[in-house]
Amino acid sequence: MSSATGQEEQDKQQKFVESLAGYTQARHALKWEGTLGQFLRDIFPQNPQKLARTSHQYIWDMILWHGRETSDEGSHVTRYKLFAKDLFGVDEPLERFANYFKAASEGSEVGRRLLLLLGPPSGGKSSLATLLKRGLEAYSHSDEGALYAVKDSPVHESPLLLIPPAKRAEFREAYGVEIEGTLTPYLHTLVEHEYGGDFMKVPVERIFISETARCGIGTYAPHDPNTADIADLVGSVDLSKVARYGDEGDPRAWSWSGAVYSANRGLLEMIEILKVKREFLYLLLTLTQEKNVKVSRFPLIHLDESIVAHTNMAEFRKFLQEKENEALLDRMVIVQVPYTLRYHDEARIYKKLTSATPTFREVHLDPHALNVAAVFAVLTRLTRSERENLTLAKKVRLYAGEAVEGLSGSEVERVRREAPEEGMEGCSPRFVVNALASAISRSQTRSLTSMEVLLALKDAIDSDARMDQKRKSEWKDLLVTVRKEFYNNWVKEDVQKALFVSFEDEAQKLLDKYLDEVEAVLDNRKITDPITNEERAPDERFLRSVEDKIHVSDSGKHSFRQEVVRKALATYKRGEKFTLSSHPRLREAIEHYLFEDRRDVLRLVTSATRPDEEAQKKISAVESRLVADYGYDAHSAREALNYVTTLLAQE
Repeated sequence: MSSATGQEEQDKQQKFVESLAGYTQARHALKWEGTLGQFLRDIFPQNPQKLARTSHQYIWDMILWHGRETSDEGSHVTRYKLFAKDLFGVDEPLERFANYFKAASEGSEVGRRLLLLLGPPSGGKSSLATLLKRGLEAYSHSDEGALYAVKDSPVHESPLLLIPPAKRAEFREAYGVEIEGTLTPYLHTLVEHEYGGDFMKVPVERIFISETARCGIGTYAPHDPNTADIADLVGSVDLSKVARYGDEGDPRAWSWSGAVYSANRGLLEMIEILKVKREFLYLLLTLTQEKNVKVSRFPLIHLDESIVAHTNMAEFRKFLQEKENEALLDRMVIVQVPYTLRYHDEARIYKKLTSATPTFREVHLDPHALNVAAVFAVLTRLTRSERENLTLAKKVRLYAGEAVEGLSGSEVERVRREAPEEGMEGCSPRFVVNALASAISRSQTRSLTSMEVLLALKDAIDSDARMDQKRKSEWKDLLVTVRKEFYNNWVKEDVQKALFVSFEDEAQKLLDKYLDEVEAVLDNRKITDPITNEERAPDERFLRSVEDKIHVSDSGKHSFRQEVVRKALATYKRGEKFTLSSHPRLREAIEHYLFEDRRDVLRLVTSATRPDEEAQKKISAVESRLVADYGYDAHSAREALNYVTTLLAQE
């Protein structure tokens, strides 16, 4: 390591230490402590509405605090930034998830329902709950998310609960907010014994939500139903304290370490909730509906928390088969969290899952490696349509927002309604990432091509003991579909583009020529030749040769041309240039037209077993452009060129 590099590393480390120290100081400066009297005089009047929020209101405000935006052009789905960087392709389920808290924060009956996330394994349910928890932790350190609690309360209850019931109507008139709930038996006893009933002297502090510190977040994961103890949720007698207080019924001798107590003022996550005993479910549903829990020896204990539970489809189907569960289902809000059906988003999931792994960072993946895996995964999640013109491959493209012959983008919703269960079953992201890891471990080149990814997926299917032979055969057939319907087109396009010194310029010129010719046809006028200045009729042969590439029929050419001109005019009105990206179908036609021109050149360049010096230069130039402009490395570029050569030889 050079001295300059070493100094740079030291500077970075010093800056980090300084920033960490500043971070710690900033966190410490946020702390506040005082009595209830000081809280009501100095803190509460600044923002009574915010400081009296329920857990649902607090969580909804937290989601808004992180920000939101409209997900796509022309879409009415809202994307919430809290989830946007980690969960991809499930904007609609995420919106429904957020809407639960919105409705609950407004005081509707939704707030009295348990929120159940239902979806396939590795579909993002746990990640969604984790993001909500991390979001709450961050929000509680902000000015907007300031949260206060009675200092000695084991459940971090609101200091407002110290206000006696007889004074609450007067409190409402003074501050304009309602106080709901009662003190826990523990705090009631503490006020009487430690403060002689003088609640104004009870200490209050600012608290910060933390899963690690068991403050505002509780998590319960089921274990063996036969040995599961409800004390994990609601606590039990602490025998070590009984001798001190002399009575098992003294709330100070109770262990307040249950998950429902940790979650007060915030969120309780119930993992695989349908695996717990029924008594657990009734306790949770009563807590959700009544904001109370009942344990032996004590009166009702008031707790204010939002419960987010999740389970998989197999457990949910078993739950549905038992009639006695109907009443429980009626008290749940179920949000389905399916796998994404958009392969670009699926590829983003793989990138996120692998980005932190050193093994993946050290290996080059060709530009289509993750996409071929993603297309395969989406194909396994789809249902075959009864429409003759709608193959699974076309469905993948339609869901990805790509142009599909014979289908308009507006038909996406109708196609989805025909198969509402799509995405609830199929290949999980974990299966694909495991296959990728296996392929990388076998790679000798530290470079992974799309074909190697497809082979790795085939091996993963063959070796999966959970699948029967019928499913294995179906999934391997889908790998063939990925190769023929997607990868072949992608890799040919890359190689053929690399043959052009300036592909984009040539394509844009061809697009401009097409537009000029179309406008002349529609206006019924002649065109002036730019070289000879002679007038000539529009070149119908050229127009049809372009349109044929995307199967525009002779009877449909007029409406297609009108659509192109309309889009061009709309683009010009916005002050923009009409480019290849302005019309996806026309772009496809232009590219195919240009590639057809160069097909013979590619065959000549790559057909010789031992290319001469001139041919070798052309091959090297194509490989170099694949590396420089299209995301390949030397190994994958060479493999792509060889693969395309084989494809062309078969045509």
